Amino acid sequence: MVIPASSTEFLHVPATVTGFDPATAPVRIAVVAHGDNPATAEWQTAEWGDSEAHILIGPDGGALTFTRGTYRIWINVDPPGAENLVRLAGTLTIT
Repeated sequence: MVIPASSTEFLHVPATVTGFDPATAPVRIAVVAHGDNPATAEWQTAEWGDSEAHILIGPDGGALTFTRGTYRIWINVDPPGAENLVRLAGTLTIT
């Protein structure tokens, strides 16, 4: 995904879930410029909608604001039970 730094919009992260209703599982998104796994403080609470997680990003009220660069998008889903899923979901380029 490529967006300008001046844009405020929802970042949508598709997620295929099976065996549980995603509305019952907390979901978080991390968008980081480094190559490591996200630190605890880098995770942001997201919301579910139509089989995807989303979070508002950008300078006009977004949970996250970015400067030009390439970022890695991570998703964390915590379904009922012992699992806590963390996946690298893609990249975001800010122009």
